[in-house]
Amino acid sequence: MITRTRLAAGACALLAALAAGMAFPAGAVAGEPTGEDAPKVDLVLDVSGSMRTRDIDGGTRMAAAKQAFNEVLDATPEEVQLGIRTLGADYPGDDRKTGCKDTAQLYPVGPLDRTEAKTAVATLSPTGWTPIGPALLKAADDLDGGDGSKRIVLISDGEDTCAPLDPCEVAREIAAKGIGLTIDTLGLVPNTKMRQQLSCIAEATGGTYTSVEHTAELTDKVNQLVDRAADPVVTPVATEGADACAKAPTLKSGLYTDREEFGQQRWYRVDVEPGQELRTSVSVGADRAVNPSYGVLLRAVTVHGREIVRGEATGNGRTDVLSTGLRYPKQESDEEDAPAEAVCLQVTNSFSVASGVKTTPGLPLELTVDVVDGPGDSADVAAFGLGRGWWLLGLLVLVGFLAGLLWGWLSRWRFAIWRTN
Repeated sequence: MITRTRLAAGACALLAALAAGMAFPAGAVAGEPTGEDAPKVDLVLDVSGSMRTRDIDGGTRMAAAKQAFNEVLDATPEEVQLGIRTLGADYPGDDRKTGCKDTAQLYPVGPLDRTEAKTAVATLSPTGWTPIGPALLKAADDLDGGDGSKRIVLISDGEDTCAPLDPCEVAREIAAKGIGLTIDTLGLVPNTKMRQQLSCIAEATGGTYTSVEHTAELTDKVNQLVDRAADPVVTPVATEGADACAKAPTLKSGLYTDREEFGQQRWYRVDVEPGQELRTSVSVGADRAVNPSYGVLLRAVTVHGREIVRGEATGNGRTDVLSTGLRYPKQESDEEDAPAEAVCLQVTNSFSVASGVKTTPGLPLELTVDVVDGPGDSADVAAFGLGRGWWLLGLLVLVGFLAGLLWGWLSRWRFAIWRTN
């Protein structure tokens, strides 16, 4: 049984999908990098009045952000389409309704003209409110269209001032659309409340949160996130699990996406030839507020309902992604034309929500399937989870036994000499 945390699970799922590369029936390859559309990044910068505060390397937060932006624009890869959106940059008044609409596209997402973008950033001056929620909604529209990677990098020095439009709920709505958009957040000199809000925004879309207190840190992190957008995009293939194994779709190696209702079971089938090993993992994302104490179960069973192996993971109440996985090696057969075995995969979750929280659409589910040539003796791999470590365990036992005999003989010999003397 393999139990993974959120960050390890997402990375392992993508790597397994890239390694698989086997054909999927509709002419597409499950989980293959598309490379068709340019990656897009929208930098969303907080230009509210608090950005005048002088507490970053002896200068204002706004000055640090401008310096970081200039260096990031110089280092942006040619293949990345980059845009800049502001929040709180234009309205200096006290009317909350007007202030919460204060978000604008400073530089449109597209091929980068570095001089023009730098000139636009230079004109910014800390002004108004902090409408993070509305800015995220507009930024998602900025990145609409295309199959390439989409990333929002939000830089703010304070929590949203435009509730009840909760930016965390906005991020969950964006994630629920299934458009593959990731939101990364950076908090300038953060306090506890701001850290919690920005962390929640990032987690809802599988992004990252970083606290920043120096200009160099801000530059390095934004550069890292922009470069990450240029990495190959792995596009999951949409599938629809069934409520029973007999009706389940048959999957090949690859990365798949589905949605699962609260407390629902989803079934999938995978054909495993003798001498092959099935490696699979599943991640279920809580893209909305959920009750504490939940879990995800992944079972491999035969078509007759006998359990082969299982993987399970539990959560403690964070809005997060919960992942688990399993391995099943099928022994080689003495028959030349031994048929493949249909293995049924069952995915079950125990997430629940409080009254008033939407239960539809279902929770986003990502399933990785990898069928590879098994090791020399597949029975050893499955036994007690020790895999090929059996020989090492046997060697250690033998060495320990021989060492014990030698020590006992030496002790008896020394004792005999002592008595003689």
